[in-house]
Amino acid sequence: MKNSFKFFSLLIVLAFLISACGTEKSEPTAVAAEAVNSGGGGKLVEYTLKTALIDGGMAYLGVGGDIDGVKNPTLSASVGDTVKITLISGNGIEHDIAFPDFNAQSEHVIEEGSQTSFEFTVDKPGNFTYVCTIPGHKEAGMSGRFEVTGNLASGSDSTTAPMDMSNHSASNASGPVVVNNPLETGADIVRDPTEIPAPITRREPETVRIDLETIEIEGQLADGTTYKYWTFNGKVPGPFYRVRVGDTIEVHLKNLTNSTMAHSVDFHAVTGPGGGAVMTQTPPGQETSFTAKAIRPGLFVYHCATPMVAQHIANGMYGLILVEPEEGLPPVDREFYVMQGEVYTNEAFGSTGLLTENIQALLDENPEYLVFNGAVGGLTEQKPLTANVGETVRIFFGVGGPNFTSSFHVIGEIFDRVYDQASLTSPPLTNVQTVSVPPGGATMVEFGLEVPGNYLLVDHALSRMQRGLSGYLIVEGPENPEIINGTITPGSGH
Repeated sequence: MKNSFKFFSLLIVLAFLISACGTEKSEPTAVAAEAVNSGGGGKLVEYTLKTALIDGGMAYLGVGGDIDGVKNPTLSASVGDTVKITLISGNGIEHDIAFPDFNAQSEHVIEEGSQTSFEFTVDKPGNFTYVCTIPGHKEAGMSGRFEVTGNLASGSDSTTAPMDMSNHSASNASGPVVVNNPLETGADIVRDPTEIPAPITRREPETVRIDLETIEIEGQLADGTTYKYWTFNGKVPGPFYRVRVGDTIEVHLKNLTNSTMAHSVDFHAVTGPGGGAVMTQTPPGQETSFTAKAIRPGLFVYHCATPMVAQHIANGMYGLILVEPEEGLPPVDREFYVMQGEVYTNEAFGSTGLLTENIQALLDENPEYLVFNGAVGGLTEQKPLTANVGETVRIFFGVGGPNFTSSFHVIGEIFDRVYDQASLTSPPLTNVQTVSVPPGGATMVEFGLEVPGNYLLVDHALSRMQRGLSGYLIVEGPENPEIINGTITPGSGH
């Protein structure tokens, strides 16, 4: 009887223990070690994350345990725990990881395979986030959840102050303010509007090699003002390419070793996933390539398509490629290459020194600068378009954007022919004053020159002139009083 009672009691104890084990909360998935903290029973919780490009965006990938291979995994800990984070570079792009609510941040990792570790103590419960603090990376997808259970320690009246994540030192409640830093001089990034290959005279298809280098460079944005541009071949816009229908383009994209970002290229003229971008996501120091057939004529935009795509475009990574129809284009005397873009800075228009990019303004579509060919004054003081009375000119015009539609207009001229939306196989519109061109779109306009003078190139949303958006077409030659006659008055700006 006593033995039976002892056995029955043992069963009850075992059942209690099993029940207790079954209801106990599981530990974090990537815990590598646990140790009692001197401060009161917390654990050491370790996680390893690896940076990656996934599904057209950036992300952290879990390494080890139940988070292995999980995109932006949810991490967890309890109040009082010490959390150790190891970050591994998986793509050769500059990244970090921060837990802003705990004022904890890693060092940057750049070279593929490099890693860094840091620790912080969890001092408050709640649902928080971890992010990459490199501008644009959080918006490109590098953000995850950090869940903390438990309660504040008894008698505790303070917790870690969160990090300042605004990164808008030149902004106030009303927006960016003018900053008068010492004047800076940077590289000339303005693409000369005459840098255009000659018309194609051959009629048989060929393979045309396109060499693009992605170059991150401090360039001259305005007088005394510089900006860190991301470029194709060191200029904005990138090179103008010219092929014919039926040609095969062989694209080689090389990302310089001193780049901080991966880059790529999407040709709107290419039929296939990503326009080539899926084949050219290129880390610093590497080169990629692909071939594609030009099967449709037209004037097409190309641009970087690495996340966050809008950031890469706003920093200068766009250009045009012309696919001529089999019969070619009608002859003209001069051709010009002009593209419109936006620059988003923390500092207000008119600031001096090295300006910094403003990701929030980019997301809000609120640029400080709007420019032709990359810079304020690029096509007025530096490299204006020039021609002569009696000549016919053609302007290949595109909008890199990434956000604003252009109402392209040449003040004092009427476009004889407009190839609307850059359709070269449709009959052109004639006698057009202004043409609308969306972001990622283009047009081709042609007109004759009858009168000398300075003609302003503008976006007819004319407030944008006050943010840098204007160019000159300077026409020389004899006066033509039969078309216009009068005395020029000062102050017109033409």
